[in-house]
Amino acid sequence: MSAAEGPLVVGVDSSTQSTKALVVDAATGRVVASGQAPHTVSTGAGRESDPRQWWEALVAALHQCGDAAREASAVSIGGQQHGLVTLDAHGDPVRPALLWNDVRSAPQARRLVAELGGPKAWSDRTGSVPGASFTVTKWAWLAEHEPQAARSVAAVRLPHDYLTERLTGQGTTDRGDASGTGWWASAEEAYDEEILTRVGLDPALLPRVVRPGEVAGTVRDIHDLPFSKGTLVAPGTGDNAAAALGLGLRPGTPVLSLGTSGTVYAVSEHRPADPSGTVAGFADARGDWLPLACTLNCTLAVDRIATLLGLDREAVEPGAGGVTLLPYLDGERTPDLPNASGLLHGLRHDTTARQLLQAAYDGAVHSLLGALDLVLDRDADRTTPLVLIGGGARGTAWQQTVRRLSGRPVRIPEARELVALGAAAQAAGLLTGEDPAAVARRWRTADGPVLDAVERDEATLERISGVLSDAAPLLERGTREH
Repeated sequence: MSAAEGPLVVGVDSSTQSTKALVVDAATGRVVASGQAPHTVSTGAGRESDPRQWWEALVAALHQCGDAAREASAVSIGGQQHGLVTLDAHGDPVRPALLWNDVRSAPQARRLVAELGGPKAWSDRTGSVPGASFTVTKWAWLAEHEPQAARSVAAVRLPHDYLTERLTGQGTTDRGDASGTGWWASAEEAYDEEILTRVGLDPALLPRVVRPGEVAGTVRDIHDLPFSKGTLVAPGTGDNAAAALGLGLRPGTPVLSLGTSGTVYAVSEHRPADPSGTVAGFADARGDWLPLACTLNCTLAVDRIATLLGLDREAVEPGAGGVTLLPYLDGERTPDLPNASGLLHGLRHDTTARQLLQAAYDGAVHSLLGALDLVLDRDADRTTPLVLIGGGARGTAWQQTVRRLSGRPVRIPEARELVALGAAAQAAGLLTGEDPAAVARRWRTADGPVLDAVERDEATLERISGVLSDAAPLLERGTREH
């Protein structure tokens, strides 16, 4: 390892599938060491993970970083949003965590929305209309289906909270991740006691919300960690808020993230509240807001279609030949069809496998672009390049589909692991007193090529919208039968 120009910091991305750790030079943004270890997720009706796996993966990833991790002065955890982590009085998991893409709580979501005055009442209070992804609905599901487990709970945490608490011994969260629970009132920036009472959750079980720039604690003397005792721990945040930090995002710049889930978001100075429920009115990790729309089906769903067809993921044929494929393999969040399945329409004798695969890309991107204008402020410049990130951003088929269906120029940052880099920027901000987004801009993390705009494919967008509208009764019937 060559000499660093500034202090070293660690940024962590604990995602659905794995945990990644980066050791970063706070002065330059240079990654001096990295590590990664996988987790497992259950299959079947639910999506669950044992939180202890996340800790084991974090420890393994940090040890892969070697001496650089021991020299770090600060650390921050970015983690998958919404997951319900329930701990007993000893700090051990009561049961596996219910993850963001576990949609079993869809009935509880519908009931809660109705009981507290409907979608507008929820969006006014919390900034969002909760669906099955939100933590509040998962707690309601747990209390209804596993009441004995719910009675055993001594602490409720989000995934990044769980790892931060293992580091510091203190129960903390941040405003960005708290805003995705459904029990944090965005107008007051505080837990909503009426909602908590409604779902039977004692606010004493929740973590303290740490302010942006505040130190959450210091690393305890834990023998299996390579950190020095007393290393500063930043508040951490949810993965999308961390990626926004990692890009140094300014208001008005739209981001489309292509990963296990797909997201589209932008930083805003105005508190969002969308009663339609399409846009979640999240807070960011700095003090602004992060209106965001999320789909459950993105790269994994399209890759699954490619596998079924026996094709490489890039083996698409330009133009889908009039075929529409809605790749709702895990149900869907945008549109709100939690128990829907995939739908294929327009199949002909001359339809090719490559056209079917292109149709899967089109269906996945259509859902995200439909929410793009809703996450941007009204006065945002619609010619600003769309920033494309996530694992799919490197794929030519994804790039070309986004260009064709958005009609916008597309920027592809060269920096990778933006969630971990955003966490590292947050950790660096503790040491320098800087805004973490300004740290990331100094690191030039958003630099990358810009692909020119092409004419927007209105015909494909209209065809997909029409099929979705016509198929709504069928898709909704599937929801009721589960």
